[in-house]
Amino acid sequence: LSVPEHYKMFLFLPWDHSFAHTCGLFTVMAVGASIAALEMGKSSIETTKNIGKNIKEVKPDLMFSVPTISKNFRNNIEAGVRAKGKFTWKLFQSGLNIAYRYNGIAWDKGKGLNALLKPIYYLFDAVVFKKVRDGLGGNMQYFFGGGALLDIELQRFFYAIGIPIYQGYGLTEASPIISANGENAYKMGSSGLIPENMEVKICNDEGIELPMGEKGEIVVRGENVMKGYWKNEEATADTIKDDWLFTGDMGYMDPDGFLYVLGRYKSLLIADDGEKYSPEGIEESFIDQSEYINQALLHNNQDPYTVALVHPLKDALKRYLKDKGLATDSDEGIEACLALLDNEVREYRKNGKYGDMFPQRWIPANMGILAEGFTIENKLMNPTYKVVRPKVEEHYKELFEFLYTPESKKVINPRNVEAMKQLLNG
Repeated sequence: LSVPEHYKMFLFLPWDHSFAHTCGLFTVMAVGASIAALEMGKSSIETTKNIGKNIKEVKPDLMFSVPTISKNFRNNIEAGVRAKGKFTWKLFQSGLNIAYRYNGIAWDKGKGLNALLKPIYYLFDAVVFKKVRDGLGGNMQYFFGGGALLDIELQRFFYAIGIPIYQGYGLTEASPIISANGENAYKMGSSGLIPENMEVKICNDEGIELPMGEKGEIVVRGENVMKGYWKNEEATADTIKDDWLFTGDMGYMDPDGFLYVLGRYKSLLIADDGEKYSPEGIEESFIDQSEYINQALLHNNQDPYTVALVHPLKDALKRYLKDKGLATDSDEGIEACLALLDNEVREYRKNGKYGDMFPQRWIPANMGILAEGFTIENKLMNPTYKVVRPKVEEHYKELFEFLYTPESKKVINPRNVEAMKQLLNG
């Protein structure tokens, strides 16, 4: 990625984390560019709210982001467009549809018959998307994303409006970059190409290298790999074997050399017959495909079926009820919201809109509604906005147990009704 000397970077991620420190601070220092920090508030919520204000003040050329923040940007952009009326909203949606077709997955942008869409796309860009970019300071060239899986739909959205999110992958033990997309090699859905002087292979549970395209653990070797954990020889021996760093992440390589990261091995769903599956892709798809879901977490620990915790978007549900003429504190309104969320998940079942995206056995059979989401304050999210899955599993242990009872099979059950009441009227 090019970072010219005149660029301004707005770095709101914690500077003491490897991603922001190495890729943010050191990059700016190396090229002599400028950097701006996030204005701190009295709480993490207040601090997060300062991001939008600081962007307008700084007018950055690039930012580092994580999926949670990128999703909030999209929600705010769409809310702002909706507020301008139905015509503007339909125009915006039409522009997105044209952009999605023209851009493809970036690797194939404007190829074949899609090249005919170029003048239409540039017209929408000048009339519609430029105004959106102006709302983000007007100078933004791209985001550099990392820290967690980023759903391809979110990448398609930002690429369409002219601010691509170049997703990368890495971890502190690798200093931290292992792969990255960039302006000259970008394939949406992937975590990018491997840098020079670094080796990556995909291994099975026995540490044997797998053929290209097969899924397994991502294993890395290079001068970027750490020597070991400080005064922890046992952990070092478990992680580094013959100079290879076993990342604990699941992924695969495609024929073009792009790495695809599927999630953490430790986060895998495990069915009652022992089959395993990474939940992050489904969770991110729920969040990005639905305008009503803010957060989602799937669970299956050798159980007969998968269940999910869902924290809805309060404002979106209120808007839905207003359009239906239903009150937020009425039984009809509460039940309508629960039925709506149930339908959003059902779209991933056979014959649904997204029925062919994921294996059916991993789509949640039952769903628990959360009145409060995962936040830094309640320690269910870390400072880089990653959900801390083990803490969520422990915190909601009783709710997970309930989701495997007959009473939970209907989404309109006493627990979900009470949670929805608190969410909408609390």
